[in-house]
Amino acid sequence: VQLVESGGGLVQPGGSLRLSCAASGFTFSSYSMSWYRQAPGKERELVARVNGDGGTTVYADTVKGRFTISRDNAKNTVYLQMNNLKPEDTAVYYCNAWGWVALRPDNNWGQGTQVTVSS
Repeated sequence: VQLVESGGGLVQPGGSLRLSCAASGFTFSSYSMSWYRQAPGKERELVARVNGDGGTTVYADTVKGRFTISRDNAKNTVYLQMNNLKPEDTAVYYCNAWGWVALRPDNNWGQGTQVTVSS
């Protein structure tokens, strides 16, 4: 399993970024895909999740109305569109793939991409 994030960077407050996570090595459409983030000195937290067919999404209260998670199963890619970014959104953002393999949970992480929101 390989998850490769891209799209992070430095952006001013109020700006936008789109993160991408390219997946390989597993049946992408069978896995729930999520974005987590971890700020310095804080625990990793769930930002958003989308189910296998893209029909169900979940968001942290702190990002509702600003972030949108989506997936393209034809491209094996999940996205996180982040609008109206705030300094408190600064963190390393991680892509996560969760599914079942031989009746056992299979949990996978990308290497992370840094998002910094600062003027």
